[in-house]
Amino acid sequence: MKVNITETVLRDAQQSLIATRMPFSDFEGILENLDNSGYYSLECWGGATFDSCLRYLDEDPWERLRKIKEVCKKTPLQMLIRGQNILGYKHYPDDVVRLFCRKAAENGMDIFRIFDALNDFRNIEVCIDEVKKCNKHAQGCICYTTSPVHTIEKYVEMGKQLESMGVDSIAIKDMAGICGPQEAYDLVKALKSEVKVPIQFHTHATTGLGPITLVKAVEAGVDTIDCAISTMGGGTSQPATESMNYALKQLGYETDLDEDRLKKTADFFKPVRQKFLDEGRLNPTVLGVRADILKYQVPGGMLSNMIANLTDMHAMDKFDEALAEIPAVRKDMGYPPLVTPLSQMVGNQAVQNVLLGERYKNISKEIKAFLRGEYGKAPGEVNQELIDRCWKPEELVQGRYADTLEPAFEKTKAELGDKARSDEDVLSYIAFPQVAEKFFEAREEKESNTVNYTIEKKED
Repeated sequence: MKVNITETVLRDAQQSLIATRMPFSDFEGILENLDNSGYYSLECWGGATFDSCLRYLDEDPWERLRKIKEVCKKTPLQMLIRGQNILGYKHYPDDVVRLFCRKAAENGMDIFRIFDALNDFRNIEVCIDEVKKCNKHAQGCICYTTSPVHTIEKYVEMGKQLESMGVDSIAIKDMAGICGPQEAYDLVKALKSEVKVPIQFHTHATTGLGPITLVKAVEAGVDTIDCAISTMGGGTSQPATESMNYALKQLGYETDLDEDRLKKTADFFKPVRQKFLDEGRLNPTVLGVRADILKYQVPGGMLSNMIANLTDMHAMDKFDEALAEIPAVRKDMGYPPLVTPLSQMVGNQAVQNVLLGERYKNISKEIKAFLRGEYGKAPGEVNQELIDRCWKPEELVQGRYADTLEPAFEKTKAELGDKARSDEDVLSYIAFPQVAEKFFEAREEKESNTVNYTIEKKED
């Protein structure tokens, strides 16, 4: 039996370990090798990469995608997209969602891993539909979590629902690495007995369960697993590619991976990893095993961002207390899976509760929007007292929130005028207005300085 492997080093691995601060220049030199390594796909875009490119790296995320595609012509490129949230933290109108998917496809994206933080599939139907219209691979996600309201039977129903929506494959997305080996085996077996589309398993090494869980998922018949090259694997990242490849081959499975090329990739990222360690961006805290995450259910990207934020606020002494507050906030929110944007929202609220010394003294605008119903239907019961503190009954959202939103693309394009040079620029602005505007201004200034320098050199 053959098992496919997706490499995450260009997206989730670096998002989980270094809060997505890896510039294109850090991995440009290994792209050709990655493309020839035998991977099923290269996850390289979406998630927090888009925001991070604009906000921290002075890169156009669309240009990054095009440059990766120029080199990687054999291996499909894969992205993570948050359905109606696209890559931001709120819901966008359908016209924006559709155009974003179209432009991502035009710029080189092949596989769209589409999820909704609440597993409310009303929020991914438009995304799936548009990806299919672009003749690209639509992968529907089941965001895995444990709670009194989550069961294997419920997850199987989700799988059947996704298949009926026309997805090409289904991903089990265990963003916190909390799915144990027996749970993975039972879940994959149950899904395999009810759906015909391929199943991919995504987990993290955070709790130490990752490699064992992936092996059991494979034994249950999973088609594809996510791994990260060893020098950017482990900890809050994915289980190491080479180790999983070695183990699977020993167990009699085929993977199609070229082990010499895997070593070349691992060696390439050694100095990259060291650079981030030296800079303090790669915090050793995220490299070890955190078994207590089995209780807190904090995903890798959320953990690295939480550490970064508390460090910036000189409040790392509150880390354990904030971590302990997360399950309580999650219960109040009706047990949502802790995945972006809900992971950040719950995490930030937990930090606020601890730092202010009083629970919900300050309720973030995102949590207020969640309590109103803007993000969809929570899996369990939401704390009614919190809802009543923020909203009147008539103000609560009924139905799909995106149905209440006016089309936004053409209007925004007209407002931006010359600031936007392309439809992609407009989409960047819609997703992250202030950040994109600063990026556009910096781009203008840089190009102006380059022109002036060229003119001066000619005059010399």
